[in-house]
Amino acid sequence: MSVLVVGLSHRSAPVEVLERAAVSAPDVPKLLDEMLRAEHVSEVMMLSTCNRIEVYAVVDAFHGGLADVSAVLSRHSGMPLAELTEHVYVHYAGSAVQHLFAVSAGLDSMVVGEAQILGQLRTAYATADETGTVGRALHELAQQALRVGKRVHASTGIDTAGASVVSEALADAARALGGDLAGRRAVLVGAGAMGALAAAHLRRAGASEIVVLNRSVERAEHLAATTAGFGTPARAGSLDGLADELAAADVMVACTGAIGTVVERSVVAGAVAVRGGRPLAVCDLGLPRDVDAGVAALPGVTVVDLIALQARLSTGERGTAVAQAQELVAHEAQAYLAAQRSAAVTPTVTALRRRASDVIDAELLRLDAKLPDLDDRVRAEFDRSVRRVVDKLLHTPTVQIKRLAEGPDGSSYAEALRELFELDPQTPAAVALARSGDVLAALEAREDVR
Repeated sequence: MSVLVVGLSHRSAPVEVLERAAVSAPDVPKLLDEMLRAEHVSEVMMLSTCNRIEVYAVVDAFHGGLADVSAVLSRHSGMPLAELTEHVYVHYAGSAVQHLFAVSAGLDSMVVGEAQILGQLRTAYATADETGTVGRALHELAQQALRVGKRVHASTGIDTAGASVVSEALADAARALGGDLAGRRAVLVGAGAMGALAAAHLRRAGASEIVVLNRSVERAEHLAATTAGFGTPARAGSLDGLADELAAADVMVACTGAIGTVVERSVVAGAVAVRGGRPLAVCDLGLPRDVDAGVAALPGVTVVDLIALQARLSTGERGTAVAQAQELVAHEAQAYLAAQRSAAVTPTVTALRRRASDVIDAELLRLDAKLPDLDDRVRAEFDRSVRRVVDKLLHTPTVQIKRLAEGPDGSSYAEALRELFELDPQTPAAVALARSGDVLAALEAREDVR
């Protein structure tokens, strides 16, 4: 069984394609369940953000797993498989591990170094866990990816290479308004995780007031109260009040995660008509887009969306911190794969030692039958001596095979051991099921990955 990644992101597909393939939070469990019921998939997790849709699946065959996952994505997006394939990227086995670690470190983000992806990855794992589609392999991989992401951000300074899609969008909005957002009135459409991030950035930028509008007024009130608690005036309302709020606002950020248009052109046009020519900056960070495309044509309105951000950020430079992060990610991926290969051979070593112990027990029974009057102290000493001899004979081969197993051809050594000693191939599998912490334990024991 190996890990397969099938994904679309800002690197492989235009925003228009990402919009069609987007998966809303309520739909994720349904798609996970559908993939898990496929023939070749035994575990699955989905990472869905404003600029990527990635499936991490444990599969028993590369081509079969790819076909199973792609078929579900094709049905959900309504895109023919041939069209979808033009924009999909695939990683398998070791490449899948390194890709996930790079994603968790922010190296694959539209804004290199952004830390928001860690929370999104944590949410993806939690959703899959609650849906019952995560097993041992993805649990270990996801937890290690989160550790790697934290370590990269803590030790490389990559955070200074970029902030987030939200901060970049607001920087563009500030330029459209003449330089900064200090003293500006802001309307925030959406009170989810990205909405909270936008509120924090607006607060730090010195916005004079933040109005939070959301379908669920209760969530809007919670975010407004949190914002006001930091000293920035804030209030909440429903989406019905958007036109009135836009009439007095300087900037609007829309990030609802809804499927379909939330901010209609007619609503913004009505607000523009009473603004007296004052400029309005609109940041549309939804995937699919929250704001009607026609809004960009309205006089005095500047729209900053994911398409514009993708074009501007695609040529960003990677400095020393990013290079350090890439090196660390590569090292962590190699260490994880080595630990995984070492853990995979452990059941075979255990089976070998069990076989040796069984042989000793059988011979001692024969000894008891031949010499029933043998003194107990002599028998005990004989038992200890035989076991010491066997342990010494097995020590070097078992240490060596664990070391060799960390290399790329590690599985072949375990297979050779099973053939040489005629070990039952089912025995290692049974032991492996009982040793669910082997990979993480091996990683935690290594000084070089702490």
